Amino acid sequence: MENNNLPTEELKTYGIINEDLTFSKKLSANDVQKFLRGYTIVADNDRNRATFQLTDNNTQLKVIFLERDKSLAEILENSKEKVQYTDIKDLSRSPDQWNIEKKAFIFDKENSKTVEFDFIKNATELTAIIADQKDVQELSRYKAELQKLKNYLYDKIDQYPEIAKAISNDINIVSREIDSVTRISVKDKRMHNGTSDVQLNVNDKDRYEDANRNRENEEQQQEEKRRFKR
Repeated sequence: MENNNLPTEELKTYGIINEDLTFSKKLSANDVQKFLRGYTIVADNDRNRATFQLTDNNTQLKVIFLERDKSLAEILENSKEKVQYTDIKDLSRSPDQWNIEKKAFIFDKENSKTVEFDFIKNATELTAIIADQKDVQELSRYKAELQKLKNYLYDKIDQYPEIAKAISNDINIVSREIDSVTRISVKDKRMHNGTSDVQLNVNDKDRYEDANRNRENEEQQQEEKRRFKR
């Protein structure tokens, strides 16, 4: 790892280092060491986010500018009441490119802080946390956001077949979480109604609803397979 050839002028431009080549006081010693080892620095301001990363043996600075659909202050304040969902757009890409990330902001009451989760990178953890809230409406909101992301990814896979594998991996992750939420919802509904998993009554309404739901899921999966084959 080389530190002698740092892109000092760029680092000065973004306030990461000072004119005397010392690092900004906003960065802790640990932040600096991690940055020099390739970790990313994130700077947030209202709806805007910038990320900075040293590349090419610390000789180049990779800068990415992002934009949220909501202000950070609004997200943090509202997260105290309920989970906040937001889309982050990569402004370094053209509008028609694969450039949207979906995030969830959840208030951690124990530590009195809001934590950010990525729908793809933190998928399993995010689903578990939301399910643990035992809130049917929140679970429904989360499932709707997952479906929006899935639809978005399907649009992109048609536009960019050259990166279809990467997008397909993300679609599989989102589909898995949608299935998990569906199972959790059905289980919660049965518990709420005081029913067990073993039913002998052929007139049981839940059984017919579950059968219809399963059939709809199968039809949806068949449609997805057809889209992949196009």
